[in-house]
Amino acid sequence: MLQITKEYKEKVLSKLLEIRKNFDGSDSAFAKQWGINNSVYSRLKNNEIDGLLRDNQWLNIGRELEVSLKDRVWKMVKTEVFEVIEQDIVFCQEYAKGMIFVDECGIGKTYAAKYLSRTLKNCFYVDASQAKTKQAFVRLLARTIGLESGKYLEMKANIKHYLKMLPNPIVIVDEAGDLEYNALLDLKEFWNGTENACGWYMIGADGLKEKINRGISSKKVGFRELFSRYSENFSSVVPNGNQERLQFYKNLVTAVASVNLTDKSMKNQVVNRCITIDANGNIGGLRRLEAVMILTQKEV
Repeated sequence: MLQITKEYKEKVLSKLLEIRKNFDGSDSAFAKQWGINNSVYSRLKNNEIDGLLRDNQWLNIGRELEVSLKDRVWKMVKTEVFEVIEQDIVFCQEYAKGMIFVDECGIGKTYAAKYLSRTLKNCFYVDASQAKTKQAFVRLLARTIGLESGKYLEMKANIKHYLKMLPNPIVIVDEAGDLEYNALLDLKEFWNGTENACGWYMIGADGLKEKINRGISSKKVGFRELFSRYSENFSSVVPNGNQERLQFYKNLVTAVASVNLTDKSMKNQVVNRCITIDANGNIGGLRRLEAVMILTQKEV
């Protein structure tokens, strides 16, 4: 049975209290975001640890906060992808606008979004792949911003009201292409209900772009209006030309490997092993990088 050490709990608690500074809601709302009872959170704030949370709770919170049980920690790198997403999100948050970022897999979209949700004030991250239906999505969004679960319509009203009360909030919806039709329509409703008060940022791959374009072309109700509210544009970073794409991936992987490799002399070897092209023309990206780094270092 896995034993959660006191040192690990202390790391998780320290990170939890650190990100509390980026949320302008109440302690009670913050505790709800992490599935913690308010009275328990009050004791955690006083650095009480023993017996307050189950081991699986410590693990779940630690995973979300990227607190590792092992020594190997992935260091953040401000890649070109990270910088574009950061600029988009900061703009949307400051001016309460909506945007859509659609690009290839394995370039660090999710990593950037999660990192920014932990470092920017009142920035909330929702993984739509975990809540594809309208009711599941609304429940996940409510919990993410620290609201109680309840009836579907009440939760929607409470979400809109609460987001309008917070100073400059922004909601990042990752894997937005996984949302069912009615859940996407709810995103239009949330935008309408928080206009000029909350920023909204969708992230996805080709499936999201195709879903929206297909909905617009077939004149399906809501898609034209949804796209209009999200700036009528798809942001992206990866270039289209084959040589340009290859160079982009090489630069991306090199930047991350340079910071995360212990033995810097192995950088070129790791990058060359990572940058592979499959039969469909897909290039190995950051998801492949860590595995290649581990394997290469083991071979030495």
